[in-house]
Amino acid sequence: MQNELTPEKLFTLQEANSLIPKLRPLIKKVTKVSSVLLGMQEEIKKVRSKASLGSGSYLGPSYLHNVVLLTTVIQEIENTGVLVKDYRTGLCDFPHLKDGRVIYLCWKMDEEEINYWHEIDAGFAGRQLL
Repeated sequence: MQNELTPEKLFTLQEANSLIPKLRPLIKKVTKVSSVLLGMQEEIKKVRSKASLGSGSYLGPSYLHNVVLLTTVIQEIENTGVLVKDYRTGLCDFPHLKDGRVIYLCWKMDEEEINYWHEIDAGFAGRQLL
């Protein structure tokens, strides 16, 4: 089993950028569905607190549908080797080999192409121009 420190797939900058046209509609779906789920959060919390009483919610079927959809789309993205880091902003990382170490090429769905990178442990706050 692989972990974030030893990714299964390493991308060149060209490979990562070539995935963006396929990735953009998928990540837009992730942001849309996660927003729908966040909108249901208060109702779901109420239901959870009464679960032992056998309560339910009219949102139940929609909530489950959206959870399955979100999980499916994220799995499709991550099967390519891309890591989804923020569902709301569409932030993704592409493992990349730089100077003998693994770093992340960093892309958000509103960016045309990949222009940033960061150390694995630095996250978005550590983004640097390529």
